Amino acid sequence: MKSYRKELWFNAPERMYFINITGQIEECLRESGIREGLALVNAMHITASVFINDDESGLHHDYGVWLEKLAPHEPVSGYHHNRTGEDNADAHMKRQVMGREVVVAITDGQLDFGPWEQIFYGEFDGRRRKRVLVKLIGD
Repeated sequence: MKSYRKELWFNAPERMYFINITGQIEECLRESGIREGLALVNAMHITASVFINDDESGLHHDYGVWLEKLAPHEPVSGYHHNRTGEDNADAHMKRQVMGREVVVAITDGQLDFGPWEQIFYGEFDGRRRKRVLVKLIGD
């Protein structure tokens, strides 16, 4: 069995931002030489997410609006976590909703997606450097 590991680094230009990372994961798969197995992709920061969905700008806008309603950034004084001097309690909650990681089957050297599925990095406390772990295992 082969194993492959790579870190992808991002610096989102906004506090909340979604990046399609499917192409980067596919490049990792090509580098690995794995034909059958599993791909694990996870955010290595507690205020970011990795998720699978459609690459449609209206949907991404709706995510932002919906997440801001669920866990609004302001007022920062509304969160106990922010009493520690932080201002990112909302980002922790948004990550909890959107998830930490995805696992995708690898079949015949390809990510085995359903229709329209793509992998995204979701940032909820952006404007600084953060990373995603890509771990591939298989033959």
